[in-house]
Amino acid sequence: MTDSTSRFDPVCPSGIAPIHIGDKWTAMVISLLAEEPMRYSDIRAQIGPVTAKVLTAALRGLERDGFVARVEQPGPPRSVHYGLTELGRTLLPAIDLAVEWAQNHLAEMLDAQEAYDREHSRQPRAELR
Repeated sequence: MTDSTSRFDPVCPSGIAPIHIGDKWTAMVISLLAEEPMRYSDIRAQIGPVTAKVLTAALRGLERDGFVARVEQPGPPRSVHYGLTELGRTLLPAIDLAVEWAQNHLAEMLDAQEAYDREHSRQPRAELR
C-alpha cells in the first residue's frame, strides 16, 4: 500500500536516469567523446585510474542508452571507435553545468566532508552483537 502523503511517485523512472549521481565515469566518457570518436585504449588512457571492467560496463551502458555508438572498422588492423550520438550530445549542457557547479562549490563540499568526518570520528561506534 502506498502512503498518500508521499511526495514521490512509487513508479518514478529515476532508476533509468541517464547519469546517476556518483557515476563519474559516464560523464567523463561523454565529455571525452564530445571532441571526437576515440578508441577504447585512448579513452582509458585519458580517464586515468579506471579498471577495464568498469570502463567496459560504462561504454556498454552508454551504448545501450543510445548515447554512444560503437563502430568497428575493418582492418587490417581492425579497430573499434566509440563516438557520441546526437542523443548523447544533448547531455553536454547538463555535464557542463555540473562541472561549473563543482568548480564553484568543490571547496565548500570538501570542507563539509572534513567537518562531518571530524565530528563523527569522535563518537564511539556502536558494537555489533
